[in-house]
Amino acid sequence: MSDRAYLSTRKGLFELDRHAGRWQIGARHFLGDPVSIALEDGRDGTLYAALNLGHFGVKLHRRDKGSTSWTEIAAPAYPLKPQDSSDSVEWKNKLIWSLETGGADQPGVLWAGTLPGGLFRSSDRGDSWQLVRALWDVPQRAEWFGGGYDVPGIHSISVDPRNSDHVLVAVSCGGVWRTEDGGASWTVSATGMRADYMPPELNENEAVQDPHRVVRAEGTPDRLWCQHHNGIWHSENGGRQWQELRQVPVSTFGFAVAVHPQDGNTAWFAPAEADQRRIPVDSAMAVTRTTDGGKTFTALREGLPQQDCYDLVYRHGLAVSPDGKQLLMASTSGGLWATEDGGDHWHTVSTTLPPIYAVSFAK
Repeated sequence: MSDRAYLSTRKGLFELDRHAGRWQIGARHFLGDPVSIALEDGRDGTLYAALNLGHFGVKLHRRDKGSTSWTEIAAPAYPLKPQDSSDSVEWKNKLIWSLETGGADQPGVLWAGTLPGGLFRSSDRGDSWQLVRALWDVPQRAEWFGGGYDVPGIHSISVDPRNSDHVLVAVSCGGVWRTEDGGASWTVSATGMRADYMPPELNENEAVQDPHRVVRAEGTPDRLWCQHHNGIWHSENGGRQWQELRQVPVSTFGFAVAVHPQDGNTAWFAPAEADQRRIPVDSAMAVTRTTDGGKTFTALREGLPQQDCYDLVYRHGLAVSPDGKQLLMASTSGGLWATEDGGDHWHTVSTTLPPIYAVSFAK
């Protein structure tokens, strides 16, 4: 069982500590500042926190294992846009939306996904960053557009544990992309997905899909799950093809998905009512779970609020522990729920936290 987790919130980074089977709010960092995402590097114990300070810009901080102090490090920064560029997008980092480590054989390597759709790589623990130009320069980027934000963004980064050069990213709204050469070249990889918000002749265009979140099972790395704007998809071949799953209770709309680290057949989703309302269906919180690769799903409600609930779970608001038993679910209304048995029973940790952007377990 895991005994520590992190909440990235509108008002700071909160540590969670588990005592006697219950989670409690522990240390607080950057109190009052928006923290968009945090990452603990399981390779060396370093903790990273990305801040979005509005007028003062995007900041990135690092805390080494065993230390109590933070060091501000370089934040990913775009190069100057060429004067003759026809690109309508401003080349400026507006948000670090995702952080991920490189493979076990790549100490110091980090990946960062940003708004407006740029992927960055660091080889020195975040002291410097390079824009991955091979992805930034794909012709299809001209078709990308914003979903919840005004510009596209990379929110999901997954490194194949078998080969660190194999990386998959998901873009809202720009589809799923994968590289097999460490980022030197990229292939759009959203075959099978469908975008009902586009004209019929464009709804299968891979470069305009809106995957809300994509996750991979470390123990079965060819199995991936996607919570898409238009439903739930599953891949059994590393994202090369995707299959839609329609027999899902409550709702196929939502933002968050988590997968069991060792068992790619088991995944959890946080359903919501689409599209304008974006609240729990019937104002009752639920989690849907499959344990057989999407053949069947179960709606889990015990311990979750079942009336007058308007909490929305963001893309990074549902996390599963390394052992696959514990889950934490966090909402935009400051709600936080936990389960110790894979979602069968939940208990409330808090309902008074700031809006929560992301939750993650310590590694």
